[in-house]
Formats: sequence, C-alpha cells, structure tokens
Amino acid sequence: MPNSNPSESIFSQLEAYGHKKVVFCSDPDTGLKAIIAIHDTTLGPALGGTRMWAYKTEADALYDVLRLSKSMTYKSAIAGLNLGGGKAVIIGDSRKDKSEALLRKFGRFIKNLNGEFITAEDVGTNPRDMEYIRMETQHVMGVPETIGGSGDPSPITALGVFMGIKACVKELYGVDTLTGKSVIVQGIGQVGENLVKLLRDENAKVFISDINEERLGQVSKKYNAEAVSNHKIFDIDADIYAPCALGATINTETIEKLKCAIVAGSANNQLQDESIHGQMLLDKGILFAPDYVINAGGIINCYSELMGFSKKRTMQLTENIYEATRNVLKLSKAESISTIEAANKIAEKRIADIKKVKSTY
Repeated sequence: MPNSNPSESIFSQLEAYGHKKVVFCSDPDTGLKAIIAIHDTTLGPALGGTRMWAYKTEADALYDVLRLSKSMTYKSAIAGLNLGGGKAVIIGDSRKDKSEALLRKFGRFIKNLNGEFITAEDVGTNPRDMEYIRMETQHVMGVPETIGGSGDPSPITALGVFMGIKACVKELYGVDTLTGKSVIVQGIGQVGENLVKLLRDENAKVFISDINEERLGQVSKKYNAEAVSNHKIFDIDADIYAPCALGATINTETIEKLKCAIVAGSANNQLQDESIHGQMLLDKGILFAPDYVINAGGIINCYSELMGFSKKRTMQLTENIYEATRNVLKLSKAESISTIEAANKIAEKRIADIKKVKSTY
C-alpha cells in the first residue's frame, strides 16, 4: 500500500482531494474500524468497493481510501456511467478479523448514509461478505447470483483490461491482435487469472508473477504461462506489462527498469505520482493505459446490477472500454500530454458539463 504523509491534517487531505464527505466507523463490540470516503456525487450515488487490509497505520488507511474514492469518480465518469465516486476500507486482516457481526455492523453504517454510498467487493472481500452487508442495507452490489446479484465481477474486469490492452496495441502496431505479443501479468488473483486466460486464448506469450508461489504454479500449469519471481519481472523484455496486484508499482525506480512498450493492467493507482510518473512514461515512449479507464469492468458490472441490465448489455458497456481507451490515447497524442492527464481531462469535462445541466434545474 502507498504511504501516507502523517504531517498532513485530515481536513487538509480532504481539501486536496476535493471530497464531499468522509465517515469514520467504529464499533468496539465487533472490532470494526472502517472509513467510508464519498468523493463526488455529481453524476449519481457514490459507488465503490470495500477493501479489507491490515494497514500499518490509520493514516495509511485514510490516504488509501481518499486516493481510491477519487479514482472511482473519474472511473465512472469516463466509462459513461451515472455514478459518483466512493470507497470504503476496513482496517484488519481479512483472513482472521472478518466476521458476520463485523460486516453487518459495517452494513448499518452504509444504511445510515441513505443511498449516498453503494458498496461492492474489493481486495479482502468477496460476494459472501456482500451478502452479510445486504442483510442490513440494500445499498450493496456484487452479491451472489443465487440471490439476484451479479456475482463475481472479476471476469468482466479482466475483459475490460483486455480491451484496453488491445486498444494500446492498435495504437502502436496498427492492428489489435495479441498473437505473438509478450505480456507480463503481475498478480494473478481472480482478475489476473481471467486476464491470463484471455491473453492465452489469443496466443500471446504470457509471463506471470505472484507472491503466492503455490497459486503461481497452478496458474502457470493451467494456462501454459511462464512463472517468474517478483524481483525479476522488470528484467524481462516484453511488449506489455500488466500490473494486476496492488498500486504504486510504477515509480521512478521501476520506470527506469521497464523494457516494455505498453503498461496496461487492472491494479488501481498504478502510478505512485500521477503527474511525475505519467510524464516519465511519456518521455520514455512507454504507452500507459490509465488504470481507472481500463479496469472499469467491475464497476460496470455493479452498475448493470443496480440498473437491472442484461448480461449482454454489461458486455457491450465493457467492450466500450476499447473506444474509451482510444479516445484517451488520441487526446494524449494531439495535445502532447501524458495519458493520465488526458484521461483526467475527459472525466473532469463530463463532470463539469453535468454540473452545469444540474445547476439549471
């Protein structure tokens, strides 16, 4: 997880990120310590996953939830969804601190926000956890399909990332086929594994890396992908680097090591510093697909559940990530700005335009 700046006050951080509301949730009986951040609701209710992580400090948890919730605002805006941006983090080890009581108490806090915030799964949570939260509030998506939900969003998220990769390949090589291209997938959780499958189905050469060596071996064997250790991934000369684990893997140190032509993966907040590292990638001639543009499949899945869309419509919206990525790349090229700057401009324009419409009501 990225590090916080402990010298910054809570209110100065809220001002810097432009948040509408931040809620601190505490319940000694269940051990719940959580933060819900609502960044912007111009386009609709704030939707974002609940992450459960053993943060080193509460300041780290706040820093993470502020960054993630802001990126959700931009993600929904650029995907054309009528949703705002929010996120929640629960401080704790998801393997041993999670309980039905804790999740249901958390659900009560969400209920008290009266629909301003809608949650879904994220790192450290799953559809079963969403089912517990649903026992206390209707403002949760991604519940199991058996109770009318959309279930696991991982395949849809992976499809969006795949479409984003294809858009980048089209930009660089003129055709979007991945046959013969080499891809490093760092992090083979549910999204990473689904991405590996899509890449291998199109005959791409795939290298995979993960801290879980047992899972690494299983996925390597299942898809005939080459397993490599984490500390060696930047030594590989591949066409595409797909970060699919945690954020901030694109930083000053790693950019110097990168030997790829494209960076496109599912991890949130891949750039340690948007302005510095977005520009560094541009200067080095590496095409970066902004993470919140191409990993929007998960939120599209939740939005479809919220709106009652068919699976076919969900797939169509996810496949539109191809064009959304192409638009970002075109603007980046036309204005000689980094792709993250281009994506931000497109998202901010949509939010500003809708604000003007709403001001005339």
